[in-house]
Amino acid sequence: MMRISAWVLGIALALPQVAAAQQAERYAPGIWIDPDGCEHWVMDDGAEGYMSPHLRRDGTPVCHRISRCAVVPTDTIFDSGSAQISAAGVAGLRSFFASNAANGFVIEGHTDSRASDSSNLALSERRAQAVARVAQDAGARIYAVRGYGERRPVANNATAAGMAKNRRVEILCMR
Repeated sequence: MMRISAWVLGIALALPQVAAAQQAERYAPGIWIDPDGCEHWVMDDGAEGYMSPHLRRDGTPVCHRISRCAVVPTDTIFDSGSAQISAAGVAGLRSFFASNAANGFVIEGHTDSRASDSSNLALSERRAQAVARVAQDAGARIYAVRGYGERRPVANNATAAGMAKNRRVEILCMR
C-alpha cells in the first residue's frame, strides 16, 4: 500500500508541473514580410516555429509593393553610438508616420564600418527598434524590423562623407 500511495503522490506532484509547462508553451502568431514584400503566417514559441505563405483564395501569394519612403540619417536623431532618439527626432518621426497612408512599414537600420560587425549589427537593430516604437506609438503597423549593421553600405566607408551616408534608418512603405 505504501508503494502505491508514493507512486500516486509522485503523479499528483508531477501534474501541476506538466500543466505549467503546457501553459508556458504559448505561440505568438504574426505576419512576417519577406524582402520581396510577400506575407507569411508565422507561429513562434521562442524555441521553434512554423511559417507558411499567406495565400489568397485563388492560391496566389499576398504580396505588397515596397517602396523606400524615407531615409533618416541617424546623425540627425541619434547621438553617436546611441539608440535613444532625440525629442525633435521623435516629433518628426511621429508626424511622418501619422500622415503617411501606407498599409504598414518595414524599418531597417544601418551603420558605417567603424566598430566591429557584431556591435554594428546590435546598434542598427536597436536604432531600428527605437524608430519602430515611435511608429507604433503613432498608430502605424510595423511588419518587420531589421538591423543590417555595416553590411549594406550605400557609399564608400573610406571617407567621412561616405560613412555619414551609411549611418541611416530606412523606412520602407508597404502598399
